[in-house]
Amino acid sequence: MKLSKARVTDYRSVKDSGWIDFEQSKTIMVGPNEAGKSAILRALQQINAPSGTAKFDVLRDYPRKDYNDITTQKVDPATTVVVIAHFTLDADDKASIDEDFRQATYVFTRYLDNTYNHTFEGGPERPTTEGIAKDLQRLAAHIDTRQKDDEEKSSTLLETALAKWSGGNYWLQGDIATAVSTWLTKHLPLIDEANETEEARYDKLLKLTKFAARRDAALQALMKAIPVFVLFSNYYRVRPLIHLDHLATRIEQKLLDDDQYDYGNECLLKLLGFTARELSTLGRAPEPSAADHDALKKYRDQLDQRSYQLNAASVKLTSEIVNIWNPNPDRAEANRLRITADGQYLKVVVEDELGVEIELDQRSEGFQWLVSFFVVFFSETAGKHANAILLLDEPGMSLHALKQRDFRETISKLAEANQTVYTTHSPFLVGPDELDLVRVIEMKDRRTGTKAHTTITAADPAALLPLQEALGYDLAQSLFAQQRNLILEGLTDFWYIEATAEMLRQESIADLNSKIALVPANTASKVVYFATILVAHNLKVAALLDSDNAGDQAAKQDVLVHRLGAKRILRTTDFTAPPIPKAEIEDLLRDTLVKLAASDLGIDISAEVTASPTTPVIDLLTRKGGANFSKYKLAKAYVKWTRDHSSADLSEAERNGWSKLINAINAALK
Repeated sequence: MKLSKARVTDYRSVKDSGWIDFEQSKTIMVGPNEAGKSAILRALQQINAPSGTAKFDVLRDYPRKDYNDITTQKVDPATTVVVIAHFTLDADDKASIDEDFRQATYVFTRYLDNTYNHTFEGGPERPTTEGIAKDLQRLAAHIDTRQKDDEEKSSTLLETALAKWSGGNYWLQGDIATAVSTWLTKHLPLIDEANETEEARYDKLLKLTKFAARRDAALQALMKAIPVFVLFSNYYRVRPLIHLDHLATRIEQKLLDDDQYDYGNECLLKLLGFTARELSTLGRAPEPSAADHDALKKYRDQLDQRSYQLNAASVKLTSEIVNIWNPNPDRAEANRLRITADGQYLKVVVEDELGVEIELDQRSEGFQWLVSFFVVFFSETAGKHANAILLLDEPGMSLHALKQRDFRETISKLAEANQTVYTTHSPFLVGPDELDLVRVIEMKDRRTGTKAHTTITAADPAALLPLQEALGYDLAQSLFAQQRNLILEGLTDFWYIEATAEMLRQESIADLNSKIALVPANTASKVVYFATILVAHNLKVAALLDSDNAGDQAAKQDVLVHRLGAKRILRTTDFTAPPIPKAEIEDLLRDTLVKLAASDLGIDISAEVTASPTTPVIDLLTRKGGANFSKYKLAKAYVKWTRDHSSADLSEAERNGWSKLINAINAALK
């Protein structure tokens, strides 16, 4: 089961986040401090939080500015939705429920008073008393004709059975379903077997009386399958040295700081299967006399059990960390985590490839973060690791900037096994090829509250700063890193070329030279500046320009022609078939984008494309969609589409056009 979208309302800084779409593997939430990213994660966790997690608190969690609505009873916590989540079902989920509900979306709602509701969206309609009334009356009339004159008519019995529900429309469930089912079963012998219409009507009605029970069974099965939402914050750290008696005393006196210091330590003990007091008592217990064999055996068994459980936890954590953490791929590291008990101290150390034991706090912050994460993860999911969703709040913030870029791969590996959502305001934790995974979180003002944007738009420029910095850094690094450079008009051109080239490469149709750097210039007018800088560094440079007015003006600049030469200025119209005079790069994907615009953007221009085959597709979409159309949204939809499709799903004209374009790019920069 995967989280597909969710909405948070009336929770701390969030009045209404709007619907947030989640990717099947990794979703990134970016935004400045105090935007409400952590609040959204905390609300999401309550969909199915690990046992022992603090629940919603009306006093603390309802938006403070509106709290008078609670005290004056204008707002009822029992009806106040905090988070509503939509889940898509996997093969195991579908196999566990009735076939009628396998294509539906499972919807789960958590209220401020911590109660819940769940339902299906998109499945079969629930039967009602009004919906079956005509069939019941016709079946009753048929049965009446087959009864003796002195018998009480079936229609009269039906009216009596349903009398208290007359005059309204009710779901066919509970007592109503039982009454109808009982009436049907009683009168089955009176239905004419030769009458196929009435036989079918009977079967249909009887099945509908069981619909509610089948639906409830499906809902209960899916509720048990909801993933555990594991929230991990940078505050949750496993300490390298834990004084067991002190920790046990703080636990017993309820002096723990749940959100910070002791949370990681508690999770470690939970993972080990001991309480702090049990380990503390065992650590100070004197060894029994050798003459008391039973007491000595019990004492040794306790020590062995402690040793075995500590060793098992060490092996489990080491295995996971080795799979994820590889700071030096050129050298196999033998980092082995060891958890040992010595008197009143529980120690967490790392044994390196030389066999030297180093306390955990002497390793890098990133390594400490990963160890702490897995301790919390394994303890909170309690054996349900494969069915957990990870919520990571500002992971890796203590790492060096370049190490954060490497740490993105660590998070991606985690996301391969568990759907992952993480927040960040670091540009180094957002890859330039991951912009379609980004959700922008902003708070323009306190009255509006926290808002989530599925598209990369925001009223607050600070919300977009991490993305701008990520792209700027990547662009700066790529400008002089490659000998061959293709300058593009904009970022969407970059996405179209990179995504399409990868599809064609996988099918061995065309192979864009991997040594060619794609350099978006932001606008056609800036292409000449990028070309001038790159050529001045003795690099090979070509440019791909749209065939619209802006592209024409750029292509005719004497400086650009002088710098590159006519053969290295490629125009999109040369690769369209039939030729489109003012073609933009989108016209090389004309057939596919028309379908995506209809399905993803709700703008159907199929008739316009047929009527105007040489009009650029962007012009047609702009006319039809108006303010609702965005080139960015279309490009994003295409990038997402390529992940689940191959070049075989492109039209023949598109494959041919892109093959020619890629070959032309390779030839211009050979």
